[in-house]
Amino acid sequence: MTTDTDRDTGEPTLTIDELAARAGMTVRTVRFYGTKGLLPPPVLGPRRVGHYGQQHLARLALIEELQHQGMTLAAIERYMEQLPADLSHHDLAIHRAVVASWAPDTVETLTAEELGRRAGRPLGEDDVERLAAMGVVRPDGDAFRVDSGLLRLAVQLLDVPLSEAVILASRQVLIEHSRAAAHELSQLFRGEVLERDEEDVKSLSAYMQPLVVQALLTTFQRSLKEEVHQWLADAHTESRGDTRTGSQEGRSA
Repeated sequence: MTTDTDRDTGEPTLTIDELAARAGMTVRTVRFYGTKGLLPPPVLGPRRVGHYGQQHLARLALIEELQHQGMTLAAIERYMEQLPADLSHHDLAIHRAVVASWAPDTVETLTAEELGRRAGRPLGEDDVERLAAMGVVRPDGDAFRVDSGLLRLAVQLLDVPLSEAVILASRQVLIEHSRAAAHELSQLFRGEVLERDEEDVKSLSAYMQPLVVQALLTTFQRSLKEEVHQWLADAHTESRGDTRTGSQEGRSA
């Protein structure tokens, strides 16, 4: 079975045909995005055959989402140019999820085979049940009602070593805080566009969207990093405190 990366070398092993199939695009489209600089070059293997991996797949998914938002190719190029070149496929998936949050709900009815293809991997019964618990998939007879905007991110969560309860609680925290941020931002922007005509409002929205996405991601990633560092520092301090207490008890005995 072909995998995204070779387990021994960590190098991408998808051919361009396999990449296109995973992304639901034609090879011609993938090559076109490559010539536009929207995809990093492939890793060249034996006989100079190009190999692709998860980062390429994640970038294609993000490009597709930006297109769904109505962004032109030129706007997508500008957006992608602003992204750090070394972003992991996990970071790109977060970008796509945030971008998708600006779009109206995109719920589709898919067969089990189509669901697996969209997910990019085979899904067992347990996987489908966890996706249903996350609110991304809902059984509908012999088919499934699927929130396509969140599907790929939810599939990645299947491999996260956290309990389902923690994942669902995390989802609720993100939803609540995202809604609060969206409300506050909408209040700020409303005064700016109140006296403008409809076309100006649409233009401002299209211009602000990628900037707000970048700001949200940057502040969230920095805040999360600070929280993790503080958590580790507190754990280290508590560990040293326990050691000292044990030593004092030993001397008292």
